[in-house]
Amino acid sequence: MSSANAPTLLVLAAGMGSRYGGLKQIEAVGPSGETIIDYSIFDAMRAGFGKLVFVIRKDIEEPFKEVVGSRFEKRIKVEYVFQELDKIPSPFKVPEGRTKPWGTTQAILMTADVIHEPFAVINADDFYGAESYRVLAEQLKSGSKDYAMVGFVLRNTLSEFGTVARGVCKVSKEGYLESIAELTAIGRDGDKAKNTDGDGKVTVLNGDEPVSMNFWGFTPEIFGQLKEHFKKFLEANGGDLKKECYIPSTVNEIMVAGQGKVKVLRSNDSWFGVTYREDHGHVVESIRRLVKAGIYPERLWP
Repeated sequence: MSSANAPTLLVLAAGMGSRYGGLKQIEAVGPSGETIIDYSIFDAMRAGFGKLVFVIRKDIEEPFKEVVGSRFEKRIKVEYVFQELDKIPSPFKVPEGRTKPWGTTQAILMTADVIHEPFAVINADDFYGAESYRVLAEQLKSGSKDYAMVGFVLRNTLSEFGTVARGVCKVSKEGYLESIAELTAIGRDGDKAKNTDGDGKVTVLNGDEPVSMNFWGFTPEIFGQLKEHFKKFLEANGGDLKKECYIPSTVNEIMVAGQGKVKVLRSNDSWFGVTYREDHGHVVESIRRLVKAGIYPERLWP
């Protein structure tokens, strides 16, 4: 497939990693100083992706481009888009006292002017595995109008060091997403898991639930839908100082409205990521084992 027809990889890297305590997107985890993003791009390029778009914040532009972007700019087309607090549709205004952007729906919407082909969306700080990129690339190259999501097993995505946010999914027998519930405080509970929301409501989970790790596949038609639903979010929550518009919730609304179907793809690869600083050692060890097994070279980029 020519690069002109190849899918694009959109990397959400605007978060500063407040719980982690630093700019986690540029921390080394590989034996030759590679970041998680390096492994994501390596897998994506092998799977046939032809362009990278990074969503970052203006205040991390210089270190991000120097440490991350410069690794790829000679290998693949790279573009940067900024997610900023005041980039919202008129007539909405940022409420006084709000200091953070509006979530992943807004982040993806920021790329509408630079993405005109089928594309995947990933988190900068999540390792998804080579098979995940292969199955999603095949879907994006197929010409299907369906959207897609790579699903992971909840139990395999939890942190030992605190709660995590996950989109918990219901999947039809035909393999399509039926609903997705964004739970923002899931922690281990023995062999199971539980979520405790801000009102103290507890949801018990068995740990086998398929979850979204923000690894999505979309066609450009998604942008008009995101704009529509983001406006609805702002109408309802525009005065809130903290509430965010998460892409799993927006996709759920798109499905409920009959505006799109989401094929759930499965990967046998393990997911791992860095939510807390203590997660870093686990990621380093996991990468080391994959390198030792020959899945990745000692040095990704010659």
